[in-house]
Amino acid sequence: MRELGSSQPTAVELEILRILWELGPSPVRAIHARLAEAKGTNYSTTVKMLSVMLSKGLVKRDEQATPHVYRAALSRDRAARKLLSELIDKVYDGSAMSLVLQALAGGKASPEEIEEARKLLDRMEDKS
Repeated sequence: MRELGSSQPTAVELEILRILWELGPSPVRAIHARLAEAKGTNYSTTVKMLSVMLSKGLVKRDEQATPHVYRAALSRDRAARKLLSELIDKVYDGSAMSLVLQALAGGKASPEEIEEARKLLDRMEDKS
């Protein structure tokens, strides 16, 4: 459950951020076209969501452009690090390893992903 006033994106806000990360800076119509295709959202909802995201600092708007152009305020990598950090703190008491073990124990990791995890652990051991 999200905290009141949290700057963390909701599921729909994450969808809009994914659209912006893929398209780059875009007008509302381009964002709405993608969102409507995926979720069936109406135009006024898209405008409202962008307004909320602007106030939360998740997107920025170019006021000089006509129509206004929106862009993600942070990169996909930075957003992922921020969300993961919060998840690790809140759910796993700050233990990143607990998160990794839980993810791997879920059985959804492909053989390639498991091999990549092994390589990462090997590199981490070499640094110690």
